[in-house]
Amino acid sequence: MSLLLEPYTLRQLTFLNRIAVSPMCQYCCVDGLANDWHLVHLGSRAVGGAGLIFTEAAAVTRDGRITPEDLGIWNDDQIEPLQRITRFITAQGAVAGIQLAHAGRKASTWRPWLGKHGSIKPEDGGWIPWGPSKIAFDPQHTPPTPLEEDQIQTVIQAFVDAAKRALTAGFKVVEIHAAHGYLLHQFLSPLSNQRRDQYGGSFENRIRLTLEVTKAVREVWPQELPLFVRVSATDWVEDGWNPDETVELAKRLKTLGVDLIDVSSGGTAANAEIPVGPGYQTEFAGRVRRESGIATGTVGMITEPFQADTILRTGQADLILLARELLRDPYWPLHADDDLGGRKAVWPAQYQRATHRDQPIHESDLRD
Repeated sequence: MSLLLEPYTLRQLTFLNRIAVSPMCQYCCVDGLANDWHLVHLGSRAVGGAGLIFTEAAAVTRDGRITPEDLGIWNDDQIEPLQRITRFITAQGAVAGIQLAHAGRKASTWRPWLGKHGSIKPEDGGWIPWGPSKIAFDPQHTPPTPLEEDQIQTVIQAFVDAAKRALTAGFKVVEIHAAHGYLLHQFLSPLSNQRRDQYGGSFENRIRLTLEVTKAVREVWPQELPLFVRVSATDWVEDGWNPDETVELAKRLKTLGVDLIDVSSGGTAANAEIPVGPGYQTEFAGRVRRESGIATGTVGMITEPFQADTILRTGQADLILLARELLRDPYWPLHADDDLGGRKAVWPAQYQRATHRDQPIHESDLRD
């Protein structure tokens, strides 16, 4: 059996395999409420055999949404629709995970398929975003209002409250989003953080908010359940957040009870030149794993089962997170099982009659 398809345990939770559905924004909520689209989108990936199914980024505050159509977990009304989804995911043998996020200065933007770039103005249904400093992401984005220190404490509490709701909703893994240029990453990066208080300037100050959020969430998240943190290993810009800082941050996060670092990159600098290619981010996950002694997940242009299995076998990561490839093929994990010559793929009983083309046609097949 390939390593990709072997069970994987963190704390007291065992995943069916090492394939995870990476958080992917769907931009189709009203008031942050999950709906039928989310049930089918996430449920089909659970049917398809992934071991861990992450929701898209769930905003911990209303004004922390990337777009007005983002998923939310800032109030109790949002729990029940999520419970419907976690029940179905769990029934398929997968684990339900949720990513907790605050968009910071990248909040209040248009859904991508509308062809509009930048911030939605308040008169058009948007709002003024928050950030560490009054520095806009780019000229099309509204400069954020810098958070005061008491408002930072409110943000930390929002992550804590969201984690409690996530547990009630049936999630077994929480991931704190500190990547892709969103609020926690904005505090980490000197490109977006030019504060002169205890949350800006030095490395120790810039990582303070991420550490405080993580510590507070770990205190309310059950000890038997894993906690992930997603980071961008580099801003891909000179004088930005860099891999050396990522390794050091990972070491600190491990001491706070984080179980896995989900390693991505970029998102803070609009002018970054990113050398995108197959597995282009795996080297960062490998370095964090080696030098920080913590489990890592990797993502980015991973498309082939053999490629994914090789990443695991060469010690670059412990978990493979797939995004676009699972949009193209929700059953990628089941196909990977066949491609890698592992055990017989466990297709849902409802589908098994269609998975072996050499079997004779029975009368029941003619009823379709």
